[in-house]
Amino acid sequence: MPRKSNSGENLDRFIPNRSAMDFDYARYMLTGGAQNDDVEPCSPSKHLYRKHLAEILNINRTRILAFKNKAPPSSKTIHRSVSPITHRKSVQQRRRIQKIPERILDAPDIIDDFYLNLLDWGSWNVVAIALRNDVYLWSASEGSTTQLLSADDETGPVTSVKWAPDGRHLAVGFRNSHVQLWDSSVVRPLRTLQGGHRLRVSSLDWNDHILTSAGMDTKIINNDVRIRPHIVSTYRGHNAEVCGLKWCSSGRQLASGGNDNLVHIWSSSSNQWLHRLDDHSAAVKALSWCPFQSNLLASGGGLGDECIRFWNTKTGACLNSVDTGSQVCSLLWSTHRRELLSGHGFSDNQLTLWKYPSMVKIAELEGHTSRVLGMAQSPDGNNVASIAGDEMMRIWKGVFATPTVGKGAEERNREPFPNIPRIR
Repeated sequence: MPRKSNSGENLDRFIPNRSAMDFDYARYMLTGGAQNDDVEPCSPSKHLYRKHLAEILNINRTRILAFKNKAPPSSKTIHRSVSPITHRKSVQQRRRIQKIPERILDAPDIIDDFYLNLLDWGSWNVVAIALRNDVYLWSASEGSTTQLLSADDETGPVTSVKWAPDGRHLAVGFRNSHVQLWDSSVVRPLRTLQGGHRLRVSSLDWNDHILTSAGMDTKIINNDVRIRPHIVSTYRGHNAEVCGLKWCSSGRQLASGGNDNLVHIWSSSSNQWLHRLDDHSAAVKALSWCPFQSNLLASGGGLGDECIRFWNTKTGACLNSVDTGSQVCSLLWSTHRRELLSGHGFSDNQLTLWKYPSMVKIAELEGHTSRVLGMAQSPDGNNVASIAGDEMMRIWKGVFATPTVGKGAEERNREPFPNIPRIR
């Protein structure tokens, strides 16, 4: 190795390591090696022998002396070649999205109305679907169907459904402005919320024990289902039917979309809107909060707008806008990857899976012959149900990546009836 003189200068004195040297190769090179082929004539057989010898001794090498031994093969090196990152990439490359639905179920008499919300998938793995005056429950685990209710013509048709977070109680909105709460475990109604709306209730969402309802009368009402005087606050800001409602996961902000082409962001602690977003040029029904980035909302515009827009709901800024080329009816974020699924109307009636934030198309799921009216995500975040004006419900398996489920999570999923606030 280099050493320093008394003056501090580096002296290039290297001592060869004899045990690491290839003496056959060294002798070959020192005695002229392959250069002899050019200066000394030789027979074809001798020339072939030298060529073969050069290949054996690896004549592409340039050094004769060796100064250190080669490092022995390391088990760590072998392990690194199959590192978690490399393995994760290979899994992603092998991912195949099934473009044919796992199941197709008849949905006769479904109302082909863009502004209604007729489908939801609860935490008990049960899909609720409204078919005109009736609500049916389809168990994704057992494949069985149960009729929950059948309304008369004065009350119906059903205009919205939404499962409570417990997966047991279902809120149902009607054309006559009433909202009913049903206990699906015993198939009976618990109470009827009335007096708040004047026209049909087209959108519902839950924030813990608060059921938020909105509809054609443009009002957004927060109902505390635990108490008899259920109306606790009212939001006013839209001037046309409110067809989209979504609370963020923290329960601090509510997004609403309407037929006035507006998106409003509301605070749970105030009756005044925080932001009034007017970039869309058509009705906004599709709303979805990002599960991995707080204050990020995706919204989709109807026919005439056809854009998916991304909002920072803390500042009200539009972060990006993507022209999808077709009516956006529904949006769902993946809970496992940075991906977004959109449901569309005219002209292809497809489901499109996007990579976020690049918004590169990953896949298109086709099959519906009429506009997609709504989508719902399974409790495990893997599968998606879609309904359309073609009177079909399609179950798409594995649209999003399957998560890694720990033992604790698996045990929690087996709990039959979670504790919930009492509903009176």
